[in-house]
Amino acid sequence: MDGIQYAVVTEKSIRLLEKNKYTLNVESGSTKTEIKHWVELFFGVKVMAIHSHRLPGKGRRMRPIMGHTMHSRRMIITLQPGYSILPLRDLLEILEIRKKRT
Repeated sequence: MDGIQYAVVTEKSIRLLEKNKYTLNVESGSTKTEIKHWVELFFGVKVMAIHSHRLPGKGRRMRPIMGHTMHSRRMIITLQPGYSILPLRDLLEILEIRKKRT
């Protein structure tokens, strides 16, 4: 599917992984229903809830029109208990191991 761009790795998104919530950037035209259906099919998980917000666009100047571009939305996907997306869960474990070393 072309809707999902990439997984977000920030301090907040890593904290949300502990609560079984995953953060993804998707194209601005994608709907919650499309993303839910795709995540359930591709990863074999059950989605409980999806929250989304539009990312602030980058201002752009054009003569004589001032414009504003917006390319993506951020979605926080909550999975039902007992499900996880393994590659992102492995990332959390790696980061915890690095914390223990320092």
